[in-house]
Amino acid sequence: MVYIGAVQAVVTADGFDREPTAAELDAIEQEMPVIRADIDLLDAQIITIDRTPTELDARRIRRAHRKVLAARRTLANTAATHTAGASA
Repeated sequence: MVYIGAVQAVVTADGFDREPTAAELDAIEQEMPVIRADIDLLDAQIITIDRTPTELDARRIRRAHRKVLAARRTLANTAATHTAGASA
């Protein structure tokens, strides 16, 4: 019996079996403020899972939510600025 298999690495390489590119790392770095803000919001929400939220908990959640919105707005404005600058 003859073994038939791909001998080229390109054919057999798994798309997930590689390191991130520099462009992917840069994109992640740009999104880090949003990721951190989302984590803060989740932390605030997790605290209140098994109990009735106090006024302090509610303020913490509102503050974290505003932080998420601000981070997303900043990221969107940065992306729009880079897009507008690239097309000009």
